[in-house]
Amino acid sequence: MYKAVLKKYWGYPDFRPMQEDIIRSVAEDGKDTLGLLPTGGGKSIIFQVPALAKDGVCLVVSPLIALMKDQVENLKRQNIAAAAIYSGMTKDEILITLENAAKGKLKFVYLSPERLGTELFLKKLPEINVNLLAIDEAHCISQWGYDFRPSYLKIAEVRKFLPNIPILALTATATPVVVDDIQEKLEFKEKNPFKKSFERKNVVYIVRKTNDKFGQLLKLTQNIGGTGVVYVRSRKLTEKVAAFLKSHNISADFYHAGLTPKEKDKKQDNWKNNITRIIVSTNAFGMGIDKPDVRFVIHIDLADSLEAYFQEAGRGGRDLKDAYAFLLFNDEDVSNLQNSVQKSFPEKHVIFSVYEALCNYFQIPVGSGKEQTFDFVLSKFAQTFDFNALEVYNSLRFLQKEGYLEYTEEIFIKSRVHFKMDREELYKFQVEHPRFDAFIKFLLRSYPGLFSNYINIDEYWIARSAKTEPKFIYAFLDKLAEHNVIDYLPQKITPYITFLQERIHPKSFTISEKNYDFLKENYIKRIDAVVNYVQNTNKCRSQILLEYFGEFGAPECGRCDYCHAKKALQDDNSNYLNDIVNLLKINELTVKQICEKLSLDEQIVKNIIKKLIDNKQIIVTSNRTLKINL
Repeated sequence: MYKAVLKKYWGYPDFRPMQEDIIRSVAEDGKDTLGLLPTGGGKSIIFQVPALAKDGVCLVVSPLIALMKDQVENLKRQNIAAAAIYSGMTKDEILITLENAAKGKLKFVYLSPERLGTELFLKKLPEINVNLLAIDEAHCISQWGYDFRPSYLKIAEVRKFLPNIPILALTATATPVVVDDIQEKLEFKEKNPFKKSFERKNVVYIVRKTNDKFGQLLKLTQNIGGTGVVYVRSRKLTEKVAAFLKSHNISADFYHAGLTPKEKDKKQDNWKNNITRIIVSTNAFGMGIDKPDVRFVIHIDLADSLEAYFQEAGRGGRDLKDAYAFLLFNDEDVSNLQNSVQKSFPEKHVIFSVYEALCNYFQIPVGSGKEQTFDFVLSKFAQTFDFNALEVYNSLRFLQKEGYLEYTEEIFIKSRVHFKMDREELYKFQVEHPRFDAFIKFLLRSYPGLFSNYINIDEYWIARSAKTEPKFIYAFLDKLAEHNVIDYLPQKITPYITFLQERIHPKSFTISEKNYDFLKENYIKRIDAVVNYVQNTNKCRSQILLEYFGEFGAPECGRCDYCHAKKALQDDNSNYLNDIVNLLKINELTVKQICEKLSLDEQIVKNIIKKLIDNKQIIVTSNRTLKINL
């Protein structure tokens, strides 16, 4: 049955390892189930297949609006009825979506976790025939995790309305502590994790310490074939790095959250179709993009957790062929990451000031504002109240972790139209206002479902089809809205603030000392793990990563920079050793100079130098150069 669904909608003859086991656990045995599969493991199919195999609606909780929208569009392209509920939608839009779900017109409803606790959702939930509750990015429910979202804790409350419905939790990155915490917080009846090994035997992890990242990047992209991704931390740097690569005749483009949807789609399509070879991006790129033949992923900035790094590096080699995950760093990167603690955790009085300023900015009185959503431009707000923009950003993130509000970064929402009149009322209107008749007929002909739902429209496409200018289309839509014929919501690109509870009186505003210290301590631990990973020269990279995720006893990969250097020493490398000794007989040199002169990997040179120093064949001078020990 499940294979038939898989074949019908996705064209695959069989499941990947563990997919079917998880499906049977939740769909046949009715057990609460946690699936841990690394990036690219096919998590969405695990809840989509069983949901399609039985009557009812699958509720999918996801924290990523862009990913929700992508999955909904993908399902619609396969003629599967799906919708999403998230910040930026009107109350009427949400109500119609929930009513369509209750009427059985939808198969999947994706929700951001903040929507779960709203009065409207909880009121309509008993009317919906739910067949499965799927939780994507399930690590967000754990304070031990790297992306804690307190709104995920509301899932347990929702379960009270669905006592006989199993829960399927999925994540690509979770430490053993987080695995236990997910099942506890979701109130699993019994522990039931399915874990696929995080080991990626075809991915070669290489860390290089360098003060010439651009030079290293150029060498890597020139020496490794195929397509790749270069991850950086800032939007400005994406453009700078892409321009650098292009100046050396390497096909590259940049990508970040500030691009328009059309720009994003074009850049993604060019990369996926191998027109562009390399995408230079912030962490905005990659979620939901399944390109199997990525041959390398290069980080030239440090991620702030091994979870994030592992997920991004894991976008290479999904076709199970060799891929390389390079991480380039220097001492300044380590210092900046360690100093980021204070920036990421503003003082409590700063967080309170930002909260108060927000409430005043949107003119919310004490005791009001719950579930209200506002457009929000962070830079404008910071300038208005003379805040540091980074402090505002991190204060918002903490206010979200405390459950005061939801901050949704920049998303694009297409124009939507819904007919408010029924067909009989509309016919009368067309008779009384003949100048609108042709336009109304065109809308109904081009966009099915306008009476029962809010439908995305494209004003420019309508204008081209009608051989007129977009301004006339906008005018017609505005006039129909004025006549109360339609509800017309023009497209926009903006971040949102949604208040999850009423405005708190200043005397009642609290930030849990325990939560604050706990989250800060965990953040520091995650940073320390990243620093340990890049600075460790005595252990296989794959082993370090696997042990972080609770997998002990794995063999050395034999291919990372550590294993390569170790093998170079174990093999007959007397030539390397002799070459270094001969160089030092002529001049005192630094490790970097030796690497350049012999074209050797830095780790190999360091290991040989260590051996020579231990054997007292060479010494380190006060100038940090190396010389023969006479």
